[in-house]
Amino acid sequence: MDRAHSAALQLHQLPPTSSADPLSELSFSYKENLIGALLAIFGHLVVSIALNLQKYCHIRLAGSKDPRAYFKTKTWWLGLFLMLLGELGVFASYAFAPLSLIVPLGAVSVIASAIIGIIFIKEKWKPKDFLRRYVLSFVGCGLAIVGTYLLVTFAPNSHEKMTGENITRHLVSWPFLLYMLVEIILFCLLLYFYKEKNANNIIVILLLVALLGSMTAVTVKAVAGMLVLSTQGSLQLDYPIFYVMFVCMVATAVYQAAFLSQAAQMYDSSLIASVGYILSTTIAITAGAVFYLDFIGEDALHICMFALGCLIAFLGVFLITRNRKKATPFEPYISMDAMPGMQNMHDKGMTVQPDLKASFSYGALENNDNVSEIYTPATLPVMQEEHSSGGASGVPYRVLEHTKKE
Repeated sequence: MDRAHSAALQLHQLPPTSSADPLSELSFSYKENLIGALLAIFGHLVVSIALNLQKYCHIRLAGSKDPRAYFKTKTWWLGLFLMLLGELGVFASYAFAPLSLIVPLGAVSVIASAIIGIIFIKEKWKPKDFLRRYVLSFVGCGLAIVGTYLLVTFAPNSHEKMTGENITRHLVSWPFLLYMLVEIILFCLLLYFYKEKNANNIIVILLLVALLGSMTAVTVKAVAGMLVLSTQGSLQLDYPIFYVMFVCMVATAVYQAAFLSQAAQMYDSSLIASVGYILSTTIAITAGAVFYLDFIGEDALHICMFALGCLIAFLGVFLITRNRKKATPFEPYISMDAMPGMQNMHDKGMTVQPDLKASFSYGALENNDNVSEIYTPATLPVMQEEHSSGGASGVPYRVLEHTKKE
């Protein structure tokens, strides 16, 4: 009787135990999502503060004769330390939360930069000017915050240990191989039009950046996850896939920075920030959904609310960057229209520009060898004068012969 009673008691206690496991796993996944989101938000905030500190330092030392004077300031080094700390926080966040949650949180950096920039600039403004200039920025910040809240709340809860076996299995899966084939073809076509056909459209350049960025995000999550598992006692550094992912992460990040630098030389930074954020986030979420299967098992309501959060964040970032004051580049040229017979700087002929090799002077010609003779100043002859004092002729003045056609 005692054995039967104990067996019945154990059988009665099995269902509650089995039903409690999914709940504990679900709460653990939400906890990991929260840790990853907080790390990403913290990292983006610190990076924004660091960039504004360094920019503030460069502005203060703009008139300095030493081009490396900022190396001697504590403000610049503090900004560098904060930047490294922020990037470390963003890197660690990929190990805890899904890729689809971490990538859109880049909107936090845009929000922080907009607010900190207004505080650092300290412009004098009237109420009407303030409303006209900053009302869209504040509306954009509000929308971006709402979108970020929806992203964190309805983010996918897919959590998988980043072991070498799991990453290898995802890497050779047919959905990801098909996705990689499409991405490589698209990247090659865009690169051909950009290099050979001179298609310098901002969409083309930032699509190249976004395609590279999606691979950077995938590899960063793999490397960060394997490092975290290694620190927890499950060593993953002996798997070759770790070093493959690490090399791909570095290579895609370097080429991504190169294309961004080229885009910055042709387009305004605010336009690059908004369009680049939208394209990079969309493609990175797609790559995460294909490689890590982020949205497997999610219901339609969560997916729709997550997509709505992305759209609201996109709109907020667009409004923030759209209202930024565009910087007017300094053009060290002077118009020579007022001088008769002198070519204009906009003519197809000789360009009038300052001689940057010597001291700075307006209107200096870079090369006078190709100047037409009609523009070469003529040297007027000086008539020789005879001085007869005491029967002796004086020393004649120097006669300058005129060699050019008058």
